[in-house]
Amino acid sequence: MSEPIVYAALWRPAMEAAGYRCQCTGQCGNRHAKAGGRCPREHDQHASKHRGPVHLLAVPADLTASDTTACRAAATQLRAWCPDCYTAARAAARKAATAARTAAQNSLFNL
Repeated sequence: MSEPIVYAALWRPAMEAAGYRCQCTGQCGNRHAKAGGRCPREHDQHASKHRGPVHLLAVPADLTASDTTACRAAATQLRAWCPDCYTAARAAARKAATAARTAAQNSLFNL
């Protein structure tokens, strides 16, 4: 089984906790209905015949975390994500956070 060149000591516990399977449960916008509600992609498995193997990422559970905060996350704060789900879920989480901040700021001026 392949492992990252750096931070394997943090990556491995996150993968073991996830069973080496992406932990997305629809945050990416895909309901993953065919897989029981959880992304079916597993580490080192081929997603399709046209793509190479999936290499899962260990990233903070908080998808809005800054890169600096993400680098400081403990192993218990990490979740396994396939690159496709992570990219889409992180964009959605950041968009929702921005919308919430904007709404909060607007409410301050509409009192």
